[in-house]
Amino acid sequence: MPRPTHPYVWTAEGWLYLAVVMDLFSRKVVGWAMGEHIDRHLVLSGLQMALEGRAPPKGLLHHSDRGSQYASSDYQQALAARGIECSMSRKGNCWDNAVVESFFSSLKQELVYRTDFATRQQARSALFEYIEVFYNRQRRHSTLGYLSPVDFENAALPVTLAA
Repeated sequence: MPRPTHPYVWTAEGWLYLAVVMDLFSRKVVGWAMGEHIDRHLVLSGLQMALEGRAPPKGLLHHSDRGSQYASSDYQQALAARGIECSMSRKGNCWDNAVVESFFSSLKQELVYRTDFATRQQARSALFEYIEVFYNRQRRHSTLGYLSPVDFENAALPVTLAA
């Protein structure tokens, strides 16, 4: 049976849902949220975290799938208010979200399928550790020259000279 690539994590208490916002330049997960429901509030929380952490300039292109959460007027208004242009996949075109789907696949193979979570809190803690400690700071990516997302971003920063 194929395993879903959706951001659902089973716990003995029920499902825990994960929404992420990824910077495609560095593959860094810059925003994320977890909750008991997969709705516009969940994805808005992940977007808010990304916007607060990055403060992107107007004209940023934000890509998502066609899920109702991302198509909601609240989500679209949040993007428009920051001058962010929305790009969505065509119906049935899974390749447009390949980088994020790859992240979810890695997450499931490296953590979720290997762990039986008794509680949602246990899953939240493990997902936090995976994203913030392992994936962003330690996990190497062939696309990034075998650097972690944080190391890749640090290497790409312009060198500043001390006065």
